[in-house]
Amino acid sequence: MSKCPVLTTTAGAPIADNQNSKSAGPRGPLLLEDYQLIEKLAHQNRERIPERVVHAKGWGALGTFTVTHDIRQYTKAKIFSQIGKQTPMISRFSTVAGEAGAADNERDVRGFSMKFYTEEGNWDMVGNNTPVFFIRDPQKFPDFIHTQKRHPRTNLRSPTAMWDYWSLSPEALHQVTLLMSDRGCPKTPMNMNGYGSHTYSFINADNQRSWVKFHFKTQQGHSHYTNAEAGEKIGQTREGYQEALFGAIEAGNFPKWTLKIQVMTEAEANSAPFNPFDLTKVWPHKDYPLIEVGVVELNRNADNYFAEIETAAYSPSNTVPGISFSPDKVLQARLFSYADAHRYRLGTHYESLPVNQPKCPVAHYHKDGTMNALGPRTGNPDAYYEPNSIAGAPQQGSTYADPPLALSGAADRHNHRDGNDDYVQPRALHALFDDGQRARLYSNTAESMIGVPARILQLALSHYDQIDPAYGAGIRAALTRLSVAF
Repeated sequence: MSKCPVLTTTAGAPIADNQNSKSAGPRGPLLLEDYQLIEKLAHQNRERIPERVVHAKGWGALGTFTVTHDIRQYTKAKIFSQIGKQTPMISRFSTVAGEAGAADNERDVRGFSMKFYTEEGNWDMVGNNTPVFFIRDPQKFPDFIHTQKRHPRTNLRSPTAMWDYWSLSPEALHQVTLLMSDRGCPKTPMNMNGYGSHTYSFINADNQRSWVKFHFKTQQGHSHYTNAEAGEKIGQTREGYQEALFGAIEAGNFPKWTLKIQVMTEAEANSAPFNPFDLTKVWPHKDYPLIEVGVVELNRNADNYFAEIETAAYSPSNTVPGISFSPDKVLQARLFSYADAHRYRLGTHYESLPVNQPKCPVAHYHKDGTMNALGPRTGNPDAYYEPNSIAGAPQQGSTYADPPLALSGAADRHNHRDGNDDYVQPRALHALFDDGQRARLYSNTAESMIGVPARILQLALSHYDQIDPAYGAGIRAALTRLSVAF
C-alpha cells in the first residue's frame, strides 16, 4: 500500500488529530488555541457562494468541438480554420426558474451554454434550448424573471403572475407555445437542441460581415415527458438530469450535437420582412437554410462539480476575432449583465479561476482587487497603465476592429411592440404540430392556468384566438375539462 500524505491545514502545517478537539479536560471546555477546529468550522461556514439568480440548477461536462465543414467564407475565427480541427470546451445545461435544489424534470426553458477554449481566447455560446425568448427589449427582463420566481408574500410560484405578464406581453407567445409544447419538458440534457437564440455576426478575412444564428442539433434524438410522466419521474428522483448526463459519460456513451448555422447578408437584413434582430422571431429555414459546421462531443465528467461546473462563468461578451455582436437589444444588455453577475457571485477576478482561464496568453491592465494572485498581466511591473511608452508593454490591436455596421433604418424597424406582428410566427409553429402535439399543447397550457383569475385568462385567450381560433378553442376545451372558470 502506498504511503498516504499527511493531512495539513490550509497553510501547510501537519494535523496531528482530526478526530478530537483540544480541551482543558475530558469534559471541556474547548481551547481557543485549537486553530485546526476554528479553521475547519470557519471554512464550512463559507462553503457556499450565491447561486445564480436564474439558471441556478445546472448540470455540465467537458468535451471537444470538431470542425467537419469549411465556413471560412463567413468567418476568420481560428476555431473554424480547418476541417478536423479540435477545440476543448466545457458545457453547462440548466433550468431557468428553479433554485439550486429544484427538481431537474420540471417543465421549463433549459439553458444551453458552451465555453470553447480557442487559441484566440474563450468563445462563450450562451443560449437556451429554444430559438426564441419571451422578450425583445431588456427593460422587461427583470420583471419577467420576477414572475418566474416566488411571490414575496406566499413564497410560492405564482401562475397568476406568469399569465398576467404574458397576457400583457404578446411578444412572449412564441416562446410560451414552445414551453407548453412537447419540447418544454425534455427527458435529459442529451435529448434537446441548443440555440444561440440571438443574432450574432461573423466577420471573414476580407473584413466582410454576415449575420448568423447558431443551432446545436442533438444526435440523440428528441425525447420528452408529459406533465404526468415528469411528475412521476420527480417522485423517483429530483436529480434525473444529473444522473442521466453523468451516467452516460461514465459509461462511455458520449452525447453529441451537430453545430449548424444560418447566415444572412447585411443587404438581406435590410430587406427582410421581419426584424432579424428580434429575439422573439426565428429566421425561416427555407430562406436561410442550415449550414453544417461541426460536432460537439461531451466525453469527460468534472472531477469536482463545484470547481468546474458551478464556478464556470459564461458570458456572450466572450467572443473571438471573427465572431461578434448584433443590434439585438437583449443581447446588448446581456453583454453587461452576465459578466457583472459573475463579478458578484465569484469575485472581481472570476476569469482567473482555472475553469474560466483562457488557454492562450493573456495581457491586460486590470489590477488589484480581491483574490488577485497574479497582478497586472503586462509582463512588466512598470506597465500598470495605458497608454504608455514602455517597451514591450501590451498595446491595442487596431487590425482586430469590427467593420462598421451597414444597416439602414429598415433593419431596425418594429423593434418595439407597436406595429410588430407577434402572432404570425406562433401561428406557423402551431401549424407544424400534428393533432397529438396540439392536444398536449392545449392541455399543458390549461394546466399552467389553474388558479389564474378569469379576467387574466380572458385576455390571454384573446391572444391565442388571434394566433389561430383553433388554438384558443383548444385551450378553452382543456380548461373546461379541468373545471377552470374563464
